[in-house]
Amino acid sequence: QVQLVESGGGLVQPGGSLRLSCAASGSIFSINAMGWYRQAPGKQRELVAGITSGGSTNYADSVKGRFSISRDNAKNTVYLQMNSLKPEDTAVYYCNADDARPWGMKNYWGQGTQVTVSS
Repeated sequence: QVQLVESGGGLVQPGGSLRLSCAASGSIFSINAMGWYRQAPGKQRELVAGITSGGSTNYADSVKGRFSISRDNAKNTVYLQMNSLKPEDTAVYYCNADDARPWGMKNYWGQGTQVTVSS
């Protein structure tokens, strides 16, 4: 099993910044794609940003230019730098990772970290 542990959430004023971290640990074979999703109350979970093991990234249109995803492959850790935060960014943010096993890919989720943007 692989565990994903997120950190860095909290309360921030509009226009502020936060940096989320997610570290994978446990019986890891090879972490491939990693990403961040979010879910606001009453809404579906949505992709915020993703990054491949090679460093290719993709972002939701709503966060392009404000958020930046990066990773440290040696530490199996993914980061999400969030700048110019807006109230509509308020959500529970979840880390996601694919572990490439000899018999196939297995997907994992973190427990989530709350981000609240409010004055």
